[in-house]
Amino acid sequence: MMAIQRRKPADEWSRTIVEFQSPHKLRELCIPQSGDRVGAQNIPVDQQKFKIRLAANEDRVQSASLLIQKMYSWRGYQAGEMGQDPNRITLLAFDIDKIVGTLTLGLDSQVGLLVDELYKPEVDGLRAQGRRVCEIIKLALDEGLGSKPVLAALFHISFIYGHNIHQGTDFVIEVNPRHVGFYRRMLGFELLGGERMCNRVNAPAVLLRLDLSYARQQIEKLGGVAHKPPGEKSLYPYGFSKLDEEGITQRLLHGTDS
Repeated sequence: MMAIQRRKPADEWSRTIVEFQSPHKLRELCIPQSGDRVGAQNIPVDQQKFKIRLAANEDRVQSASLLIQKMYSWRGYQAGEMGQDPNRITLLAFDIDKIVGTLTLGLDSQVGLLVDELYKPEVDGLRAQGRRVCEIIKLALDEGLGSKPVLAALFHISFIYGHNIHQGTDFVIEVNPRHVGFYRRMLGFELLGGERMCNRVNAPAVLLRLDLSYARQQIEKLGGVAHKPPGEKSLYPYGFSKLDEEGITQRLLHGTDS
């Protein structure tokens, strides 16, 4: 009875992409888990283990939606519906059974991207250059924990999906103008589209773009380093090493092909 109450269905655990210990030590790659730990609420953040999983069923999608609604409403934004789209990949960060972060990666297709609603000319400009654009949407983190390792892991897995697996060349994201500095410092995003009113969240937005060749350079230089270089303020040292990234990519490709 004790173990059965905490056991997860095998197909749910098989969707675990990576388990890591804060700040950025890789634990496991796409290995099914048989159960969860207990009592982690008393463990300091720098000793906690997190999992990144796919929102592979309705329960997980609903859990992601609840976190988005919670964090968006706290900032006065409208969250909207998550919805189902075959061209979107939703990632969830777990601390034990609790979802502490979520990010959705949108892949460009004939139906376009969500950012086309406000910034189609800007995105079409990239498309005209032969760029393959992906968008980051529905990003939310629980403010109750040290979020840099979790955000870095979510971003790095989205990079693996967008760049390594789907050959994307650019990420775009709509953010509140107040947050532009954060995305510039932490990941290297640059301004692509000016301020406009985003009715989906009932707040102003600007469009940022990240050239994924720059992200690749930073990952190879800084990913998984034991100690950040002096003055380095980006999220890249919190990400996975190049070797770990290659392992994750191969396992995801194998899972896709199976």
